[in-house]
Amino acid sequence: MTEIRDEAALKAVAHPLRRRLLDALRVDGPSMPSALARATGQAVANVSHHLRVLAEAGLIEEAPDLARNRKEHWWRMADPRISWNPADFTPEAADAADAIGLQRQLDLIHSWVGSPAARSEPWGTSAFATDAWMRLSPAELAELGAEINALLAKYRGRPERDDREPVFVLGRGFPARP
Repeated sequence: MTEIRDEAALKAVAHPLRRRLLDALRVDGPSMPSALARATGQAVANVSHHLRVLAEAGLIEEAPDLARNRKEHWWRMADPRISWNPADFTPEAADAADAIGLQRQLDLIHSWVGSPAARSEPWGTSAFATDAWMRLSPAELAELGAEINALLAKYRGRPERDDREPVFVLGRGFPARP
């Protein structure tokens, strides 16, 4: 797991396009800037710049073993699992990174809700949304988070099959008032 410990790396993640590039590399595996540019609707030069920023932060790395010639430049995740602790950063930096992550999650939800797939078989009846109000101590909330992460780890990284597609799963837990 890549643990972000410095503010430069956190700022690298806290950018909408870089967040999408990380997601694309996580889901689809190694890729070239041209393919990532097509997938994100960006210019190749812009994507290449942002890939270098992610590489400088240690989040991705070049994959020269995949290139068929000197003109091809492939990139891959250093580790698809990235974590960071908000307590390690200034509140402003942590809040900015969290806001970008939340916006990315909301964008993915918005693209699903109202889509034809959301109303059709089999994905429309397989997808789920859930929430719950609980009374927990900080230790219990941490335990719940660890259990959810362990459950997600059970399903993460499964090999591709004809009936499997990328699926985004969202879970958050935090103190709040109704």
